[in-house]
Amino acid sequence: MRQNKCNIVTLSLVIAATISETAMANVPNPLLPQNLSPWGMFMSADIVVQAVMVGLAFASLVTWTVWLAKTIELARETSKVKRRIRMLEKGPGLVEAARQCGDDKDAVAQIIRSAEREASLSGDDYGDGFRERAELRIERVQHAMTRRITRGTGILATIGSTAPFVGLFGTVWGIMNAFIGISESKTTSLAVVAPGIAEALLATALGLVAAIPAVVIYNQLARSTSAYRALLGDAAAQVMLIISRDQGRRTIRLSRAAE
Repeated sequence: MRQNKCNIVTLSLVIAATISETAMANVPNPLLPQNLSPWGMFMSADIVVQAVMVGLAFASLVTWTVWLAKTIELARETSKVKRRIRMLEKGPGLVEAARQCGDDKDAVAQIIRSAEREASLSGDDYGDGFRERAELRIERVQHAMTRRITRGTGILATIGSTAPFVGLFGTVWGIMNAFIGISESKTTSLAVVAPGIAEALLATALGLVAAIPAVVIYNQLARSTSAYRALLGDAAAQVMLIISRDQGRRTIRLSRAAE
């Protein structure tokens, strides 16, 4: 009889302990974040880590904005240059080419008007000095148009080179705070350590998300800019051919008039 009572008491204690453990498991731990989604980790992160994440998100937005704006601009300007080159290949005179350009502001139109302006200032002087002055004017326009088309792309190189380090700073700061929290809670449980480290590593992930597209887009825009610069060189060569032809026609007219 006594043995049966001991067995009943032991079974009761086991059942009570199991119920107690189950109840404790269902009670939320105030030391642990309740939402481990990226947004939840952002909201529970330290203010410094939050500032780093916001800055990296803004840098990523700037990267894609520059990509969209420069891609559209390069496509538009490249189309205009190709159209002007087709016009120049038809062999119009310098004055006629300038008349066809009108008041347009594209790069080739400015090259043509600059050469035509030098021709009008030089008057009857169509010698080698005129060609040198025209080439200088054309080179100045080419450099100005290249600077304009590359404006804003330098920030991509800055983002690509600094974003990983900014994210690493956020990670170091977050891990430091996580270790401080471990010390204050006097526990080394992985369940307490892991969320803080995950929040810190989120900053590094955002840094890579900002940096990788910035580097890829910068290289792509650099290739497109080089192709655009080559087209401007072709257009400048066409303008110099027109100047050479005009110079030859003028020489022939002068020689016939002298006869």
